[in-house]
Amino acid sequence: MDDLDLQIFRDSLAKPQPPAGLSHALQALWWDGKGDWDKAHERAQEHEDSAGMRVHAYLHRKEGDQSNAEYWYRRCGTAPSTLTVDKEWEELARALLEQV
Repeated sequence: MDDLDLQIFRDSLAKPQPPAGLSHALQALWWDGKGDWDKAHERAQEHEDSAGMRVHAYLHRKEGDQSNAEYWYRRCGTAPSTLTVDKEWEELARALLEQV
């Protein structure tokens, strides 16, 4: 886990399961990266910590539910992102990987 960076995280998307030991928030981003929004949403909801709420906000923004996204941005104390959703995913992944 210590050697997990953004490129290795992206490369792991080719596998059937996320790398062992990821937080729920990183698992959510991983499933989203594979195109499974529902599984990503499940993982984001599993822990209502700031990281989970932040990924939850991103997921609702990505699905086009801006009011729900804004609710989750407020809950985690973050301003709504103005990045593209792809850039927001990358920013979130980098930040969460730094915490591993």
